[in-house]
Amino acid sequence: MRIRNYVSGHRADTAHDFLELALGTPVELWLGVEGESEEERAARLDAARDILADYPDLPDRAVQVAAKALDDAGLLRLLPLPVPAAALRRIRQTGVAA
Repeated sequence: MRIRNYVSGHRADTAHDFLELALGTPVELWLGVEGESEEERAARLDAARDILADYPDLPDRAVQVAAKALDDAGLLRLLPLPVPAAALRRIRQTGVAA
């Protein structure tokens, strides 16, 4: 038995499908396609500008979707950077990080 995945009533079989459904637009609209002509590129960018004008929150949604996908895949495990010894000395001396 194969489990099928649905997003908002649409079947999603691949990560590409999920991303497209989450954004509400084809991924190729934003990334382009290999071998597109200058006219195709111009038309694609015009369409993208129109969509951004109608949905100004779309870039924020895209970043949220990407961050969640990276986090779910275990690729967004951030660690604090080590503080250099000289900075620690300044903090101890002045109480303020430089």
